[in-house]
Amino acid sequence: MPKVKTNSGAKKRFRLTGTGKIKRHHAYHSHILTKKTKKQKRNLDHVTLVDRDNMKQVRDLLCLR
Repeated sequence: MPKVKTNSGAKKRFRLTGTGKIKRHHAYHSHILTKKTKKQKRNLDHVTLVDRDNMKQVRDLLCLR
């Protein structure tokens, strides 16, 4: 059987924590920032964890078992 390839888009967007959880960045922080408040932009800058409902899908993209 051939090797299973990691999704190259996913490996740029997600990182693993030491305990095996998956970190992600918030969306909506890349452009059209002039109409967003300072508070909104500051809160979008933080890193958060992937929701448990999406964990299996992300793990499959990253080829984690």
